[in-house]
Amino acid sequence: MSTPLEWPGAHALRPLLTGESTTGVWFDRTQEYAALQRGEDFERLRYATPHMVKLAPLPCWEDLPSDFQKKRIEEIEVESKVRLEERGVPPLGPDAIRRQSPDTIPPRSKKSPAPLFLAASKRVRDDLRNAYYSFLAAFREAVDEFKAEIETLSSRREASHRRCRS
Repeated sequence: MSTPLEWPGAHALRPLLTGESTTGVWFDRTQEYAALQRGEDFERLRYATPHMVKLAPLPCWEDLPSDFQKKRIEEIEVESKVRLEERGVPPLGPDAIRRQSPDTIPPRSKKSPAPLFLAASKRVRDDLRNAYYSFLAAFREAVDEFKAEIETLSSRREASHRRCRS
């Protein structure tokens, strides 16, 4: 598939572009299980309830006009298509995707430590890291000052107790 719009199953692109609601189905597995325990035969959708799903904009986009949001989604879609074409890898398509086993393990996986922060860009991640390290340094300094103050108060208290006893 060169675009999620070609996917026959559930996806969010069409509702995000058109603003229309979409319908999903909730299966009450508790009721299904109870029916199976009673030995009851039932149709596949007997314990299913359709629900209208209205997607909300991303929190960082909620103050933006809806036409701007749709334009940005379309731009992201075009950028994705261009990247796919640049890689020269043809899209798999729905049938090939369905044939894949969900249990397949990738031949190699990335083994790097998790980042301290998930951020939109390297600059934002670096800013967050620097702010965190500044906070950490200030916190450690405050802890050291607090410990020193406790030691001072403790030694004064011991000295005053010694004077009172004699």
